[in-house]
Amino acid sequence: MSDDDDFMQDSGDEDYDFEYEDADDDESGDVGIENKYYNAKQMKADNPEEAIDEFLGVPALEEEKSDWGFKGLKQAIKLEFKLGRYGDAVEHYRELLTYVKSAVTRNYSEKSINNMLDYIEKGSDDAKAYQCMEEFYSLTLYSFQNTNNERLWLKTNIKLARLWLERKEYGQLSKKVRELHRACQREDGSDDPSKGTYLLELYALEIQMYAETKNNKRLKALYQRALRVRSAVPHPKIMGIIRECGGKMHMSEENWEEAQSDFFESFRNYDEAGSMQRIQVLKYLVLATMLMKSDINPFDSQETKPYKSDPRISAMTDLVDAFQRDDIHTYEAILSKNPDVLADPFIAENIDEVSRNMRTKAILKLIAPYTRFSLNFISKNIKISVQEVQDILSFLILDKKLDAKIDQENGIVVVENNSDVDRLRSLQEWISSLRTLWEATLNGEGFKADEAAQLQSMAAGPMFPLGFGDDGSVGASMRTRSRGGFKGRGGKVGSRAF
Repeated sequence: MSDDDDFMQDSGDEDYDFEYEDADDDESGDVGIENKYYNAKQMKADNPEEAIDEFLGVPALEEEKSDWGFKGLKQAIKLEFKLGRYGDAVEHYRELLTYVKSAVTRNYSEKSINNMLDYIEKGSDDAKAYQCMEEFYSLTLYSFQNTNNERLWLKTNIKLARLWLERKEYGQLSKKVRELHRACQREDGSDDPSKGTYLLELYALEIQMYAETKNNKRLKALYQRALRVRSAVPHPKIMGIIRECGGKMHMSEENWEEAQSDFFESFRNYDEAGSMQRIQVLKYLVLATMLMKSDINPFDSQETKPYKSDPRISAMTDLVDAFQRDDIHTYEAILSKNPDVLADPFIAENIDEVSRNMRTKAILKLIAPYTRFSLNFISKNIKISVQEVQDILSFLILDKKLDAKIDQENGIVVVENNSDVDRLRSLQEWISSLRTLWEATLNGEGFKADEAAQLQSMAAGPMFPLGFGDDGSVGASMRTRSRGGFKGRGGKVGSRAF
């Protein structure tokens, strides 16, 4: 581990810093400079302002630029940025860049600058900090534009592109991405396999941009190209981003199965990278599972099982459990008690389809025993508005999943039950088949005279059994139902629904 890693550590971890500095320092370095550097490090936790002055005093003691001055400037810049002294931080960063050409090795300077930019990026949480970060990027690119350090040039440009993505400056981002794509191509315009890792980072940035701007056509093309890159070993977080955006794309196309697959892969990658985004993507995975109407619990897999009892995901766990049990009341209660579930715009956009599926199943289950009921009856039992009840019933009727008519004026629904007619039609077909069999095959032979006559009489006689009129009209049992009101299954009177 180099001195540069100190930027990623907590400033109070003095013992750790001292140990690795001891192993990394040049033993022939000036003792006075070394002591001044370590004295400054002892101050930075309790007296950061004094520590800055002490760190800046290290370069002043040098006769020639050396790694001690480089280290002192790094520590001073870190503290200045942390204290909001952005102008000083930029000025001293400009000075730091003069050391990279001769005072420190190329690998050490590259790692130091890259880690410095990471530190600045993580600490930028307001407009002034963002402006400072942009100046850091510009200075870095200007400093390295005449060198052959292409890796640092690419990394810095990708960080700058990421900044513009966060600020939703899509015009500048598009121009920068095109420039970077050219840098990752061969002379013939094909992708350079040796730069596959950078290519995937570029694809991830573009895919995020098109996901945010709802440009699914470009998103789909880039997503497929990204999955075809085989020459890279990207950071798992990059693949997590690509798969997450792919899942959202599939969701917009109502391709629930592909969406579930992508969200699962995204979760695995984020989990491997230690990214907190894994929790949000796990919620998307649960959402896709419900939209698939799957009976498989998404928390049954080895990767997701440890998160089943995580309080950050408990609402979604309960939601999918209620969904798979068709428990509409528990489902609605969970949504009302956990408004944070809908705080994510993507979940809020897609949960309506899940809720509609739940309510549709609940309505079908509720009306099953009845042939006549009111819209208010459904509304009170399912706890949704009358208008939504009417919308769902209309959809079921148009989709031919419910044979009924809605009396909007009186708020009444009458189910047209054709089960008796269907049964009689089947009986007629059975008798017709029996007649054909008797005439074509048996022709009366093999039966006693009285049996043959009886069978022939059955085949030629009325097609409706007892309870139905000889003229083929529905018998008394159905006429009674027509005149006296509709009865549900098991003799339940439909009027009970009011």
